[in-house]
Amino acid sequence: MGIEQLTHPIMLPVILPLLAGVLSLLIPNRASGLRSSLAILTAALVLALVWPLFQQANMVQDVLPWLSLRVDTLSSFILLAVAFFGLLIAIYSIAYMKGHARHREYFTYLLWTLGMSCAAVLANDLLLLLVCWGFLALTLYLMAGISGPDAADAARKSLMVIGGTDALMLLGIVIYWQLTGSTRMDGPAIALDGPLAYTAFLTLLAAAFAKAGAVPFHTWVPGFGEKVDAPVSAFLPASLDKLLGIYLLARCVLDLFVPTPMMYGLLMLLGAVTVISAVLMALVQHDLKRLLSYHAVSQVGYMILGIGTGTALGLAGGLFHMLNNTIYKSALFLCAGVIEKETGTTDLDRLGGLAKLMPVTFLTCTVAALSISGIPPLNGFASKWMIYQGIISSGEGAGPGWIVWLAVAMLGSALTLASFVKVLHATFLCKPSPEVQQLNIRESSVSMLAPMLVLATLCVAFGVFAFQLPLDRMIFPLVQADVPGVWWAGLATVLILVSIAIGILVYMLTMRSGNLRRVRTYIGGEQMQDVYISGENKDGPRNVEITGVDFYDTIEQLPGLKRFYVLTRARIFDIYEFTRRGFNYLVQILRSLHSGVLPTYLRWFVAGLLVVVWVVTETGS
Repeated sequence: MGIEQLTHPIMLPVILPLLAGVLSLLIPNRASGLRSSLAILTAALVLALVWPLFQQANMVQDVLPWLSLRVDTLSSFILLAVAFFGLLIAIYSIAYMKGHARHREYFTYLLWTLGMSCAAVLANDLLLLLVCWGFLALTLYLMAGISGPDAADAARKSLMVIGGTDALMLLGIVIYWQLTGSTRMDGPAIALDGPLAYTAFLTLLAAAFAKAGAVPFHTWVPGFGEKVDAPVSAFLPASLDKLLGIYLLARCVLDLFVPTPMMYGLLMLLGAVTVISAVLMALVQHDLKRLLSYHAVSQVGYMILGIGTGTALGLAGGLFHMLNNTIYKSALFLCAGVIEKETGTTDLDRLGGLAKLMPVTFLTCTVAALSISGIPPLNGFASKWMIYQGIISSGEGAGPGWIVWLAVAMLGSALTLASFVKVLHATFLCKPSPEVQQLNIRESSVSMLAPMLVLATLCVAFGVFAFQLPLDRMIFPLVQADVPGVWWAGLATVLILVSIAIGILVYMLTMRSGNLRRVRTYIGGEQMQDVYISGENKDGPRNVEITGVDFYDTIEQLPGLKRFYVLTRARIFDIYEFTRRGFNYLVQILRSLHSGVLPTYLRWFVAGLLVVVWVVTETGS
C-alpha cells in the first residue's frame, strides 16, 4: 500500500484516528492534558475530512483487492454522525477522565474505536466489515474494562454476545459468497427464494441486532450501561453501536437482499417486542443508568418498526429516529455522568433536589427526556410521527394487523414518558436525600456541559426544523424514492402548547384567588412507605419524603405482567445465560464420559470404529 493510497480522502478518516491512538499510548502519564488535546484535535480533523465525503456521497475506492471502500448516501450520513459524536465525547471526556488511573488506555481505545467505526461504515466488502466488527467488539470490551472490576461481568457479557453473533455473521458471509460469487456489497441484491438466502439474511440480521441491542440479543446493554463509565456508555451503546447496527440492517434491506413480506413482518414483530419489553423493564428500575440502558434498547424497536414497514416513509422515519435517538440518548447518558460525578451515585432513591444545584444539567436532561418520550415539537416526536404514518401506510390493503404495531408503538411512548416523569422527579424535583444534603454539589465544568447543551439544542432544532435540516439534506436522499406527504403535526403541537398555557393560567388564577382546598396527600391508592426520615429526633415529628420511585414497583404485581417480570428476573429471556447454561450441561456430560477408566475408553473406540466401517461400506468408498 503506497503513500498515495494511504492519503486518499476516503482512507484518512480511518488511518488518522488509528495512528493518533498509537501516539496516545506513547504520551507519558504526566502529560495527560496533551493526550486529551490530541484526541479532540484528531476527532475534529476526522469530522472535517468526513464533511466533503458527505457532500460528494458517491465514491468507490479499491485500495487493495481485499480493501474496497465506498461512500454513498447511506454510508456518508452514518460516517458524519460517527465523527460528530466522536468529537463530542472527546470534549466531554476531558474533565470526566481527568486524573483517571487508566487515562492513557481510555483515549487510545476511544481513537481506535472512532477509526474502526469509520472503516466499518466505509467497507464495501463483507469480509472487511467482519474484521472491523470484530475489532469494535474488542474495543467495546476494553473500554468497559477501564471502569474497574465492577464492570468486568458486563464487559465479558458484551464480548460474548457480540462475538457469538460475529460467528453467525461469518456464516452469513460465506453463504452470501456461495450465492453470488463475491463478498462485495455493491452487487445486485439477493432474492429470498431459498433456505440458503434466508439463512444468510437471518445471520446478518442477528449481527445487526446484537450490535444495536435489539431483542433477543439485547441483554448485554443494561448491565453495560449501568456499570461502565458514562462517556463510554454514551459513545458506544447510545450512539456508535446504534448507528452501526441499524446501518447494517439498512444495508441488508436496501442493498444486499430483497426482503419478502414475511421478513418485513418478522422485523415488525421483533421491533414491537423490543419496544414494549424493554420499556416495561425500564419502568421498575431504581438506578438511573440502568433505566437509560433499557430505554436504549426500547428505542431500537422503533427503528426496526420503521424499517420493517417496507415503505419509503417508514424507512425514512426509522433512519431519522436512529439519528434522533443517538442525540437525546447520548445527552441523557452524559447528564447521568455529570450527576454521578457530583453525587457519587445514580441510585434514584439517593438523589433529589438537584434542579437548583445543577440547573443546566436539569434543563438538558428535561429536554432530552421529553424528546425520547415523543413530546412535540422535539425531534423524538418528529421521527416517531413518521414511523406511525409508515405503520399505517404498510397496512393499506394488508388487513388490520397494522393496528397492533401502531398500538404498541404509541403505548411504548406513553410508558417512556411515565418512566421519565419518575426520573425527573426523583433526581431533580423532590426533596434532597440526606446524602445530597451533605455534599457540596455544583454545576459541572464547561467541557462536560457544552456537549450536553449542543445535543439538547439539536433535540429542539431537529424537531422544529425537521424538514429544513435533517430530512431534506440527510434522510430523504437515503430512501431513493418519492416520500409521500408527511402528516406533519403542527396543529397537534400548537394544541398541546395552548393546553399547557391554559393550565398555567388556571393555576396562577387559582393561586391568586386563595380559594384552595386542603386535602390529605393523595398517592393514587399506593401504600406510602418511608423512603427516608430527616431530623435527629426519631421519636418526635417525622419528615417523610417520597421520591416516587417505589410507586412504579407495583406494576410488577399486575396480573398480566407479574409472570413477565418473574421470568425476566430469572433471566429466562437472556440469550447469554441460556447459552451459558447449555454449555455447562454439555461440559457436565463430557465430564461424565471422561471417567478415566480404560475399558470405558476402549468401548467408545470400538463403537466409533464400527460407525466408520459402516459409513465406508454404505458409501462404497
